[in-house]
Amino acid sequence: MQKTLFALSLGFAGALLAAHASHAQGVPTAANCGKRPQVVERLATKYGEVRQSMGLAENNGVVEVFASAESGTWTIVITQPSGMTCLVAAGEAYEAVEGEAITSGEKA
Repeated sequence: MQKTLFALSLGFAGALLAAHASHAQGVPTAANCGKRPQVVERLATKYGEVRQSMGLAENNGVVEVFASAESGTWTIVITQPSGMTCLVAAGEAYEAVEGEAITSGEKA
């Protein structure tokens, strides 16, 4: 299940980079990066978000999806091998999906 959610998250990550995000402001900049413990703490305390899924990117960066079931906010971050964590995208209306992913040609 988590693999499915993570795969869906990564599939939409490219489109999400262009989206305006209320607390991540879209594309990572120096202002949207920091040490991982501080970033995770801020996501938890300010937005109530906890890690929902994670995976390894081609550049050996760790991609994580944080979300809050209560508020519906979500954030995608990537931690580089150097230890720097950057916000990639964020938004609202997070929903955990159970079951198999819909494949091409199937009705939603």
